[in-house]
Amino acid sequence: MMDKKKKLNRYQRILNQISELIWKTTDPIARMSTIVAILHHKFDYFFWTGFYRLVEGEMTVCCYQGSVACLVLAKHTGVCWAAIDQKKIIIVPDVNQFPGHIACDNRSKSEIVIPVRKGDEIVAVLDVDSKSLNSFDEVDAEFLDKIVGLIYD
Repeated sequence: MMDKKKKLNRYQRILNQISELIWKTTDPIARMSTIVAILHHKFDYFFWTGFYRLVEGEMTVCCYQGSVACLVLAKHTGVCWAAIDQKKIIIVPDVNQFPGHIACDNRSKSEIVIPVRKGDEIVAVLDVDSKSLNSFDEVDAEFLDKIVGLIYD
């Protein structure tokens, strides 16, 4: 597990880097793609990093890095839907303990999901999986929320 101070410093640098890069376009998919590429390669414990968008009421995979994803998630099941239904960030220390967890890759052990808002509406989620238990904490939640806040800014 990464030292908290080191993690804070890394997130601050990444937030600045993403801010500098994504202002060049207003296209949310391009912004999501850049965010995923940076996050996935800057944190060793990010095993799968990607966005699921709400498309005609379905949670559909968008840009991601890692193993092959589930294309469409079963409605109101799993961590991504929980984040949308509860309108909040969900941190799961052990995915095997989460009722209805959707295992797109059985190697995932812990997960964090951040709702993406466009105005007052949740339009997508950032989903990050780790191969280790207890990988995510309040620092990840705080900075990932700031980062996804840049998509529709």
